[in-house]
Amino acid sequence: MNSEEVFWLAFSYVRGIGAVRFRKLLNFFGELSLAWGASKDELITAGLTEKAAEAVVLTRKQLDLDELPVSLAKKGIQYLTWMSPEYPRYLKEIAQPPPVLYYIGSITPEDDLAIAIVGTRNVTNYGRQITVDTAGFLAGNRITVVSGLARGVDGLAHKAALDAGGRTIAVLGSGVDIIYPPEHRPLARQIVAQGALLSDYPPGTKPDGINFPPRNRIISGLSRGTVVIEAGARSGALITAKFALDQGREIFAVPGSVLSPMSKGTNQLISDGATPMTNPTIITETLSLQNKAPKSQKARIELTLNEENILKILGNESLHIDELCAKTSMSIEKLTADLTMMELKGIIERENGMEYRRIRQWEFD
Repeated sequence: MNSEEVFWLAFSYVRGIGAVRFRKLLNFFGELSLAWGASKDELITAGLTEKAAEAVVLTRKQLDLDELPVSLAKKGIQYLTWMSPEYPRYLKEIAQPPPVLYYIGSITPEDDLAIAIVGTRNVTNYGRQITVDTAGFLAGNRITVVSGLARGVDGLAHKAALDAGGRTIAVLGSGVDIIYPPEHRPLARQIVAQGALLSDYPPGTKPDGINFPPRNRIISGLSRGTVVIEAGARSGALITAKFALDQGREIFAVPGSVLSPMSKGTNQLISDGATPMTNPTIITETLSLQNKAPKSQKARIELTLNEENILKILGNESLHIDELCAKTSMSIEKLTADLTMMELKGIIERENGMEYRRIRQWEFD
């Protein structure tokens, strides 16, 4: 750690000093070491509010700068600042990138190729399967999966990426030394081995509810695009989608039943212009990532008995849904649900309205 870096860390511990005020201090003082030693009046002259200036003075009395780097090292916590060459490329491009990032694990150049997967904590079986398939597909194509370690879609996405042997980054609404929810501590340990736990909140920060919406800008900012699997009408995942939109990043949304509360948010995103994600390959094709590390997904995807039966009936033909309904003896509601899932798995495709056929990798020899 060089002598100036410790002052970046110190200011990250000051409540209310974010990217905008970091800029003001740097522009006025030139170096944060000078800002750290400034008087309250000088800090106000530099552009801080009186409350923020008082917070600097108070934190200065409480923080031991000699002990700070020692404490981080003991916990295995690393950090990056705006000045670090390893600072994530796409995150640095957003309007107000975090001045300091703390992480446990590793941040690598390959993480520049990342996709965020977010969604509801109350994930349905439909959403669960799509999350696992999507995260596994991305990880299998050497695309880092970014999410927030929350219950539901987030946790499933991290685990599926790990199971596929890929990298994943969990962005926390707490310090990286405080795992929330606590039942995800084993998952967090796995993530450290194949990615990173990351936060712009200093170590020791508790998972306060107000911390989570702002951290979503980091999830989308790290990523080339954001996939929303399932989201209620007021889901936090929609906040991430809004950040992605503001950052000029692609938004993908999984369509769902108009009767499902967990699909209200995603269906609305699609109405507002998000790309419908009916197959994970849409992500790589839209962002021109399909040739990065192509892998056959046939061996990985597991089929239900109904899906196997539908494939056998399809053969190499295109069949209308009414023909499939008659040949499978399934209700139209159940058949439609299975066909939708098969589209999302990349097994079949729809053409000419309501006709279905196998896609190439699933055709008979």
